[in-house]
Amino acid sequence: MDITANLSAATQQKLSFPNKHGEKLVGILHDTGSPYLVILCHGCRSSKNDKILVSIAAALEKEGISAFRLDFSGNGESEGDLQLGSYSKEVEDIRSAVEYFTGSKRSPIAVLGHSKGGDAVILYACKYHDLPAMVNLSSPCFLKSGMEEVFGKDIGDKLKKDASVDAKSKTEESVAEGLNTDMSDTLVPIDANCRVLTVHGDADDVIPVERAKEFAKMVRNHQLIIIPGANHGYTSQHEEMVAAVLPFLKEYMSCEESPSN
Repeated sequence: MDITANLSAATQQKLSFPNKHGEKLVGILHDTGSPYLVILCHGCRSSKNDKILVSIAAALEKEGISAFRLDFSGNGESEGDLQLGSYSKEVEDIRSAVEYFTGSKRSPIAVLGHSKGGDAVILYACKYHDLPAMVNLSSPCFLKSGMEEVFGKDIGDKLKKDASVDAKSKTEESVAEGLNTDMSDTLVPIDANCRVLTVHGDADDVIPVERAKEFAKMVRNHQLIIIPGANHGYTSQHEEMVAAVLPFLKEYMSCEESPSN
């Protein structure tokens, strides 16, 4: 069953705009009429129609908060080649989305990413300081260990020799980018005023929950929520995952809408 079918089509609109490479990025806007917006980012080899993103967008809709589900370049309906380690490019895709909505007189206030998308969100917050809140769902947090946990420690050899690896993903440069990025150094520039939420399941068999605990020690203004029994995709704990994310975004929204003293 298409899980997007239960959402009100009247509030949704497919949008497209170019990234910095001239590729068309595609996404779904859930427009509640609010000037504030949350950008939602999918994980590796996924798309804007990932159940996690659709569920969060639906919950935000009910609270009157607009959301945009983005297809990274090379994924879903967006143009470009699929690459395993294209973190810097995905950061710039997020940047293109932020600039697009800012130019349309909307105000992106938070960015959320699941799995690899969570790493892109983290790196975005490190490079750009224009969003006051970010949510990291089950991301590796430490790129080298995360890529090795997902694809194996011999990922480099697989790209060269293993025909089972998607041919479009055989981009050694992009993989090397992920393996050579030191998140310990990269995390330093996250603005102290940027509020960060990390949600992780303690039964995640793709990215161990210890990664989230290590990340929490390194980031200021951070909140960590661990969901008992949840796996990487929150298969049986979907409601608990949404319930963890929604109050964080609602609280920030109410702060943004409150008149200043």
